[in-house]
Amino acid sequence: MLAWLAATEADIVCVQETRATDEQTSAALAPALADGWCLAHAEPESKGRAGVAILSRRAPDAVRIGFGGSEFGASGRYLEADFGDVTVASVYVHSGDAGTPRQDEKYRYLAELGAYLTARTGDFVVSGDWNIAHTERDLKNWKGNLKSAGFLPEERAWIDELLAAGYVDVVRKLHPEVDGPYSWWSYRGRAFDNDTGWRIDYQLARGDLATRAKQAVVDRAAAYDQRWSDHAPVTVQYR
Repeated sequence: MLAWLAATEADIVCVQETRATDEQTSAALAPALADGWCLAHAEPESKGRAGVAILSRRAPDAVRIGFGGSEFGASGRYLEADFGDVTVASVYVHSGDAGTPRQDEKYRYLAELGAYLTARTGDFVVSGDWNIAHTERDLKNWKGNLKSAGFLPEERAWIDELLAAGYVDVVRKLHPEVDGPYSWWSYRGRAFDNDTGWRIDYQLARGDLATRAKQAVVDRAAAYDQRWSDHAPVTVQYR
């Protein structure tokens, strides 16, 4: 990741699943911070789980962790930062597990997050690992995952609600008629080599910012042994 940060032209980078304390995250990213990156981090209350961060070329004007009095306020799943008139958020939605308490927890989180996001106004982009493939174009093996967490009707309908409320899936807008571009591949089998992936890492934007997205690229590693995560960075350039 440090090599990628040194090469990227991005002004702001949203990170999910740091799984670390503030101190550990700062230590791991020390070379990047020495190069001038600024770090905001939402430390997870559950050790070794979740954790989100925002790296930026300049210090944000303000940073907020969580949203309201949610049961998830200290879970390290949501962080937002203001940069002038633009607010950028980093989100990590639960993976879930169909028919279990883990899925119930995911639905509770989605309900609270959805209410918060639909109330937002202005130039705003929320970027991260949503753990939901919205349509059949967003995962290779959709027929085999109709009853799997991440492609359940209720989860997909939740994305529909955000789009109906004014959000724009900017990657899909820029790549309207393609399968993918996938951003996550299982480490099992030959999923990466065969591009049997899921598109679960979105940038959802609203306001004038959503109309200014002009290019979206998934920085897929050239080969399996060059991966530094089971996800690949999704980079969007805005006018």
